[in-house]
Amino acid sequence: MSKLAVVFGGSRGIGQAVAQQLAARGHRVAVASRNLDAARATVAMLRGGDHVALCCDVSKEQEVQAVFAEIQKTCGNISYLVNAAGINRDGLLLRSRQEDMVSLLHTNLLGTMLTCRASLRSMLHCQGGAIINIGSIVGVKGHAGQCVYSATKAGLEGFTRSLAKELGSRNVRVNLVAPGFIRTDMTAGLQEEQLIRGVPLGRFGEPEEVAQAVLFLLEMPYVTGQVLLVDGGLCLAM
Repeated sequence: MSKLAVVFGGSRGIGQAVAQQLAARGHRVAVASRNLDAARATVAMLRGGDHVALCCDVSKEQEVQAVFAEIQKTCGNISYLVNAAGINRDGLLLRSRQEDMVSLLHTNLLGTMLTCRASLRSMLHCQGGAIINIGSIVGVKGHAGQCVYSATKAGLEGFTRSLAKELGSRNVRVNLVAPGFIRTDMTAGLQEEQLIRGVPLGRFGEPEEVAQAVLFLLEMPYVTGQVLLVDGGLCLAM
């Protein structure tokens, strides 16, 4: 049965791959991005025609509320929510600027809280709703030079587990996918040849491989409050 899925950060990388696989499964997809043109370009490549592109900065509550009001009005109730919007500002804590810390916290952590909260009134009307938050292996294991980014992703783990407990009785599942090194714009500047030495599978992952994990958790009716690592075994070496 076709469901309505909203993918924040759906115009590139992991979010775009998730949107493509959802559409391939026959679901309707609302692609939300800070860049409306990029969201529209993603919608244009999706299978089927009943998809929408939306502009939203997840760190701004009014924009998040407006997007969900528009979705409810034009598309109906939401079954799936995927939070893939995120930014990174790598650097040692001693050199990190407060404005960068705030941006990371507002986009990566607060933004997910806002989209989850805004989705619930709609999602609770559906049977078997599901939320997937995109974390990171550094939120689980930590990494030097990424203290603030790691803190935002670690916060998502606690938020995900707590929300899963709140919503379990309403048959809404909440899980976290924590990728390792995935070949996206965010990792484009990394020294791949050096980093893969610490990955047992010997390579970076692809966005489509993370998307497969997301689809698995969206459709698995008896899994909630879990963290699924998609890292090629990187956690074993950290």
